[in-house]
Amino acid sequence: MSTPFATIPDDGTPLRVVVVGAGGMGRAWLNTVEQSPEVELAGIVDLDLDAARAAAAAIGRPDLPVGTVTAALAADVGARAVINVTVPAAHHPVTTEALSAGLPVLGEKPVASTVVQGLSLAAAAELSGQLFMVSQSRRYNRQLFEAKRLAASLGSVGIVSAEFFKAPHFGGFRDAMDHPLLLDMAIHQFDMARFLLDADPVSVFCEEYNPSWSWYRGDAGASAIFEMTGGERFVFTGSWCSPGQETSWNASWRISGEHGTVLWDGDNDPTVETAESTGATGTAGGQDPGQEIAGSLRDFVAALRTGSTPMGQVHRNIMSLVMVEAAVLSASTGTRVSVDALLEESYRQAILEERDPGALEVLKSWPSARTALSAR
Repeated sequence: MSTPFATIPDDGTPLRVVVVGAGGMGRAWLNTVEQSPEVELAGIVDLDLDAARAAAAAIGRPDLPVGTVTAALAADVGARAVINVTVPAAHHPVTTEALSAGLPVLGEKPVASTVVQGLSLAAAAELSGQLFMVSQSRRYNRQLFEAKRLAASLGSVGIVSAEFFKAPHFGGFRDAMDHPLLLDMAIHQFDMARFLLDADPVSVFCEEYNPSWSWYRGDAGASAIFEMTGGERFVFTGSWCSPGQETSWNASWRISGEHGTVLWDGDNDPTVETAESTGATGTAGGQDPGQEIAGSLRDFVAALRTGSTPMGQVHRNIMSLVMVEAAVLSASTGTRVSVDALLEESYRQAILEERDPGALEVLKSWPSARTALSAR
């Protein structure tokens, strides 16, 4: 079963959109929208109108309409969709406002600040009949797709591992976060593992730690072992304070199966070694999903035009945030965490906190959170 959403038939003109959020990531999205022939930037929304005007001027469109209210500006300029590039705390209110106004939404990751809010947004999307897609941008990488294709030659896969070692000096909020690596970065690798395995998490044991030289207040290192629905194990090891010999931002990957292994360094073509092929290199000449946010934008527009279900459709994406929350809970309690237990507790809390009567009825109609999410 798939979640139905309204489509916007292709009339030969670009899809008019408004971008909400004029910060650093918002400007990256503005440039991507401007370069895409499939969409037309109709306006910018930000609580700080000066920031919105400055962002418009930076892309050479100083007269672009700006506003502080998403639905109002979209109506004024005739926009048909919203790109939500606000901070995570604003994802839920901005997205619910747009969906309630009959506007499909492409939102930055994570789906929301919490799994509870993510479930609320899934219900809001069902209620409105509009598409809500999360831009899990690192899935849109042709080398990742090629690694997955090569992994099909391995037979049963037993272990997927990702190593992520960087040393960025961000300054600002990341330096003060309680779980900077898990909350702000690891969701990318967790989501990529779900893609590679076509599987969801069952449980996780995670430890966090902070080296003595770390410039982060919270733990900048973590190791997590996930059991996945196919019986595979996904092992993540990472640090945000490890200078020298740094990995790709995509991490360094090993996919180990009964007949061989696929390696991918995150930046170059993956390689495979089996009994039949030794050190063969994938050419990444197969499916091209586009690159990062440009790829997710293309997927979003294609879904609206054709009714196809995009990779980041909200019901499909929530489990990536569940992996983050489960890992944080495991690290905090020192115990193995059941994903279903966390998901069902979040579902109960979502019902208690939901203030929209229609969304509440949708939530109550689900037999369980896992069933509602996996049926899409």
